[in-house]
Amino acid sequence: MAHLLGADGIALTIGTRTLLSDVSLGLDDGDRVGVVGPNGAGKSTLLRILAGTSRPDAGRVTRVGGSTLGMLDQRDELAEDATVLDIVHGDADTHVWASDARVRQVQDGLLADIGWDFPVVKLSGGQRRRVALAALLVQDPDLLLLDEPTNHLDVEGVAWLAAHLRERYGRPGATGALVVVTHDRWFLDEVCSRMWEVRGDGTGAIDGYEGGYAAYILARAERARQSATAAEKRDNLLRKELAWLRRGAPARTSKPKFRLDAASALIDDEPPPRDSMELTRMATRRLGKDVLDLESVSVAVPGKVLFDDVTWRLGPGDRYGVVGVNGAGKTTLLALLAGRRMADSGRVKRGKTIHVRELSQDVTELDELGGLTAVEVVEQEKGRVVVDGKELTASQLTEKLGFTRERAYTPVKDLSGGERRRLQLLRLLVAEPNVLLLDEPTNDLDTDTLAAVEDLLDGWLGTLIVVSHDRYLLERVADRQVALLGDGTIRDLPGGVEEYLRLRAAAKAAGASASGTPAGASTGSGGGSARGSAGGGSTSGAAAAASGGGDEALSQRDIRAAKKEASRIERRLAKIAQKEAELHETIAQQATDYQAVARLDAELRDLASERDELEAAWLEAAEVAG
Repeated sequence: MAHLLGADGIALTIGTRTLLSDVSLGLDDGDRVGVVGPNGAGKSTLLRILAGTSRPDAGRVTRVGGSTLGMLDQRDELAEDATVLDIVHGDADTHVWASDARVRQVQDGLLADIGWDFPVVKLSGGQRRRVALAALLVQDPDLLLLDEPTNHLDVEGVAWLAAHLRERYGRPGATGALVVVTHDRWFLDEVCSRMWEVRGDGTGAIDGYEGGYAAYILARAERARQSATAAEKRDNLLRKELAWLRRGAPARTSKPKFRLDAASALIDDEPPPRDSMELTRMATRRLGKDVLDLESVSVAVPGKVLFDDVTWRLGPGDRYGVVGVNGAGKTTLLALLAGRRMADSGRVKRGKTIHVRELSQDVTELDELGGLTAVEVVEQEKGRVVVDGKELTASQLTEKLGFTRERAYTPVKDLSGGERRRLQLLRLLVAEPNVLLLDEPTNDLDTDTLAAVEDLLDGWLGTLIVVSHDRYLLERVADRQVALLGDGTIRDLPGGVEEYLRLRAAAKAAGASASGTPAGASTGSGGGSARGSAGGGSTSGAAAAASGGGDEALSQRDIRAAKKEASRIERRLAKIAQKEAELHETIAQQATDYQAVARLDAELRDLASERDELEAAWLEAAEVAG
């Protein structure tokens, strides 16, 4: 295994903050490293130092001669006067890249819906990200550094990128190495074989862990347990030393110097407290039985119908995750529910007791408050809030959400993206809503903050709708998922995100088949089969497929058997859900027992695997049963 890059004794201080101190790292062929840490800890700075675009105060970075390096920054700096072809292939001859199967795979995965002649200036945020990624991946660098590559990508794009990187850098005998900074925990688990944690606690240290995100969390929990044990021993020793020093005034002057030195060393060894964030449950307004109903709603934008006679009912305590293709209407759906947009036809029925608050994709609503401090922004919303039975001021609330006193009184315009996102979330929570609409809530949040947000949402008593490409978040906080597939419907996904990806793959395959098949060879009428593939098909179409595509209808015996099988599977799925809930509770109770957590996590994975198989079987039975 060849060595590719080494960082030796790297140190960097910005102002009074130590980001990196005596950091030494190495990358070999086949390494796939995920970088995590608090916002502002120095993750992006580390990548720029490894790439050679930033210089450290001390230390050096060496790279094997002849190796190539490519880096994707958080911001996509693309020439506005260029076309997609210019950005991705530059001056390369068409026959060179068009004959390369690897390049065509990248194009199909990221640029299938974008024309080569499309001007960069007209690209959306998601399209710009995909073009920048494609331009980097077609170069196939030996060292690939990615800073938040999943930003602006939908679920489908994230899944494709994970599979591509795992195949390119993770297959047996692969050459090259990958380093990725991301908050997408599913992506980290799918792609990475090692983790680096940038502490961000002022020590400038980086801790290494073997395995993906799940292994990192388990290892960090074990390391925390060991630290707690060491701290307890240290505290016991410190109490003994201090008690010894306090004995009688006459004896105090004659204490041996080594005892005084020992006590001083113990006091000096007190580790600095790590930045923490506590999201606790705030009061939620009472929610009646009627919440939000979309009744025969239709919405169209120029050139496209987003919703076509859609009926969707939300009850108290419903928790939905929403996925879908870009431009299918996810943000429009939230606007309808929030009351910011009216339907072209139909109506949105709103319960009398609902109080809706919405977390938008960006933080532009804070721009007009740029001169205010974080504390003043919260005070504008509500001066005092009851949290777990205690009344807290705005200053105390910001402290609970991880703001130091200095940052709590910093103007909003000077806060980092992650801090602004946390402040945006706090404003939303202090209003005590009973319906939460979250549009890409993971943007700009580090993994620890995301875990705290998920803990809060676990105990949320109201109705929750989450639009996100973060599969980890969706599977954690939502009970059910729905998809917007671009066909004007809202489709339920019993099989979750995996079912959505299967539907999208089937739709693409059907589209490719239709484009390559003579019109006379097509089945169905009026193009209905293509729409059926995109939307999952009608009940009758699924039944015909289940019966082998013959002209004869399914027998009543077959239908009864399918219904019986579906009922059996539903009962087993309910038991699995109950068992999973019990295991999660047990894990929370035994969080410091590494071996127990590992064993319980293995049980959870087995249950998840069984659940996936059962859901696939349920779908087949449900199609037959009609």
